[in-house]
Amino acid sequence: MEYNVSSHQRVKIKSHLKLYAMKFKQKTSIALILILLFPFGGIMAQNKTGIVKGKITNANDNNAVPFANVLLFKSKKQIKGTSTDFEGKYEFKNLAPGKYAIQISALGFETNKKENIVVTAGKPKIVNFKLILNTVELKEIVLEEAEAEMVSEDVKYERQVMPVLANAIRTKNKSYKKDKSRMGYISHNMESRRDNFNTEAYAHNPENDFKNVKSTPLSTFSIDVDAASYSNMRRFINNGQNPPIDAVRIEEMVNYFNYDYPQPKGDDPFSITTEMSDCSWNPKHKLIHVGIQGEKIETDDLPSSNLVFLLDVSGSMSSPNKLPLLKKSFGLLVKNLTEKDRVAIVVYAGAAGLVLPSTPGDQKETILNALNRLNAGGSTAGGAGIKLAYNVATENFIKEGNNRIILATDGDFNIGASSDGEMTRLIEKKRETGVFLTCLGFGMGNYKDSKMETLADKGNGNYAYIDNILEAKKVLVTEMGGTMHTIAKDVKIQVEFNPNKIASYKLIGYENRLLNDEDFNDDTKDAGELGSGHTVTALYEVVMKGSDESIRSVDPLRYRNKETIQQSSSSEILTVKFRYKAPQGKTSKLIVRHLNDKSTPLTKSSENFKFSAAVAEFGLLLRNSKHKANASYKHVLELAKNSKGKDDNGYRAEFIRLVEMSEMQASALLTE
Repeated sequence: MEYNVSSHQRVKIKSHLKLYAMKFKQKTSIALILILLFPFGGIMAQNKTGIVKGKITNANDNNAVPFANVLLFKSKKQIKGTSTDFEGKYEFKNLAPGKYAIQISALGFETNKKENIVVTAGKPKIVNFKLILNTVELKEIVLEEAEAEMVSEDVKYERQVMPVLANAIRTKNKSYKKDKSRMGYISHNMESRRDNFNTEAYAHNPENDFKNVKSTPLSTFSIDVDAASYSNMRRFINNGQNPPIDAVRIEEMVNYFNYDYPQPKGDDPFSITTEMSDCSWNPKHKLIHVGIQGEKIETDDLPSSNLVFLLDVSGSMSSPNKLPLLKKSFGLLVKNLTEKDRVAIVVYAGAAGLVLPSTPGDQKETILNALNRLNAGGSTAGGAGIKLAYNVATENFIKEGNNRIILATDGDFNIGASSDGEMTRLIEKKRETGVFLTCLGFGMGNYKDSKMETLADKGNGNYAYIDNILEAKKVLVTEMGGTMHTIAKDVKIQVEFNPNKIASYKLIGYENRLLNDEDFNDDTKDAGELGSGHTVTALYEVVMKGSDESIRSVDPLRYRNKETIQQSSSSEILTVKFRYKAPQGKTSKLIVRHLNDKSTPLTKSSENFKFSAAVAEFGLLLRNSKHKANASYKHVLELAKNSKGKDDNGYRAEFIRLVEMSEMQASALLTE
């Protein structure tokens, strides 16, 4: 039970108690009676903590600064964080007495920090801040109406309400004050609704099926060197669960690893390797391995880079595996830049801002300081940020250089051009500037994988998911040449199967990279990009002609002459055609290779073949594929362990560990 007693009442009660004790000659009982009957001492003892609160205003006009980030430190360690309300106010409660520091940051303002703030028990400490506008020009992008058509009703409402509230705060509007409680409810309600939609999003990609060679002899697709699906899959398994089926893109799992293909010779910057052996999960079938090796350019010979870091600093990025990991990851990249490179930093939350103009890469302290000052808060104006980033990149364009935007976000765009369709049209238009787009995904819970993949695909770039600092090192340091420096764009592959040798085939993965056959020769058709030293691997599961296995077929074609299919004695089993453009080129070049009908036993096949087959088989298990046949964790592990190879960076050893963890988790589900 709690008692609310005034100081006057407390004195009066104590005097009555003294009289009572004197009457019964129990002078020593006063303290005991006080403790037993009225726990006033307990009331005083409970009040051992302090409060820090204050108001954040603009130093220029004394207007409140809402939604500023407020961080509380003790002994140089951050212990709490909050944001200012509509009136620029903040508060920290239940603080132990001692010395603290408070740091304030807000988009467009210089960061402010106060040290040695003494907190005492039972007495609020008032600490106000006046923020100074950032001396670096803060540019804002006004969203076009066409880009906002698909914005959700909640976001539309928020965009209408927020300017009204801001104006009411500045003018101290009385009607706002009267209805302030309602507005507080609205704000809380909108935040709650956003939390309800805090879900990850993956595009549904139905699995490829077997194709009859007689009716469909050509298989055409765009290459894919993205590896986001693998590191995202790893994140799920490390967190104790297998990933959703739609999060598993087998081609990205296979292409996460480098393979020992020969470096190209001659004028073409690519080599093509083909191999056929037994299918590890279905002994009735064969597996065909197609490997492409991009020319590796030494670091000293790489062209100058004009980079724009486009960083999401919205409220959804506040967790440790988002903005804090992002800053560390980009720090690794910055340390490897040289004086011939340039870096600008654009951030976006409720608006888009330029926080660092294009700066020489050897001014590392300046760049790192700009990164370290970033804090998360606000909504996500992704479309505005992309526009500003392209403007900055084109203003500092380096002819014959590497001009690239590196977008880092959880993909949760909720202001501006938010739909995949709108973003696609915006990026397709902007890629004509000659600026490429790399997308790096961070975080979990509300991660938008499908949107990130779409942006990278349409922006002539690549896509990776950063789940830890080691993955950041892999993408931004170890494989920087492949990630950042494109040697070919619009890269397409077309495989023609010989119907006299193969009855049917199935392309493993690449479901969202399939092209129409006529797209192969169409130079206006967009396709994938390939970086320095990158490898691309594609696997086909095939049924040989003469197999007793039933083949999917269509009715005989009335207008197709049976003689059209030539009865050739050629030993060729297929032809691989590879088409690509130079990074700034308009016309494609063609490379053609053939594979003869020569199958090697699985035990004698190359390490490249066996390890890629193990990864593909694991993918079939994770997707619970209808074509997994005899696939098993045991066989994946056996095949991977026997083909681990040199494995300098330990990526293949980690794959084996992930398979073991996944098997245990799958077994646990079966026993529950």
